[in-house]
Amino acid sequence: MKINCIAIDDEPLALQQISGYIQKTPFLNLIASCKSAFEAMEILSKESVDLMFLDIQMPDLTGIEFVKAWKEGPKIIFSTAYEQYALDGFKADALDYILKPFGYEEFLKAAGKAKSYFDLLEKASHKPNFADNYIFVKSEYKLRKIFLKDIIYVEGVREYVKIVVNDDKPIMSLMSMKSFEEKLPTSHFMRVHRSFIVNLDYVNIIERGRIIFGSVYIPVSEQYKETFQQFLETGSNKNG
Repeated sequence: MKINCIAIDDEPLALQQISGYIQKTPFLNLIASCKSAFEAMEILSKESVDLMFLDIQMPDLTGIEFVKAWKEGPKIIFSTAYEQYALDGFKADALDYILKPFGYEEFLKAAGKAKSYFDLLEKASHKPNFADNYIFVKSEYKLRKIFLKDIIYVEGVREYVKIVVNDDKPIMSLMSMKSFEEKLPTSHFMRVHRSFIVNLDYVNIIERGRIIFGSVYIPVSEQYKETFQQFLETGSNKNG
């Protein structure tokens, strides 16, 4: 897998250097070199970009301001001559931070972190069977490994999913219920409500159309009643 990148820096020599480093690195693919955040916005509106090498101190719109304005943008590796901006960079969910002046060794180290991140995402995106036994989700700026057997149920909470697991506190991840559902093997997990997915292995008590997990009552909506009833009668998910 090649990571599609853009380089953004208002200093021509710095932009030339980092663009050259990207082209030199086998697992990176340079989509464009941009002299400003505004040039980058135009590229992002047209191209599929995974990663930005982004200068922080730029006129008109700084790298930090750009990231805040383009919230759903690619992952970021910041570059700057000012060490005091490191904390701001990591608050913006950057994968890494390269302090100018830097050589190819420092660049490659940061790029390697990006490669590890995207390799994990690619692995997590493949729908597992239960034998694979775990998935990765992003939570609190980290990738968390979750064993499928430990998931009791999943609840949609606005733009997040809350993953309730055995013997640990719930895990919050910024993603849709649909995208999370696609990661789960249907032989063991079932959508029973717009806001709930349950692990069928934990379904032991049903009362008045609700699944009971301790003090939690999960409703089975009309849309999913037929499929859930099939599970109760046969012990398997007909969609699995």
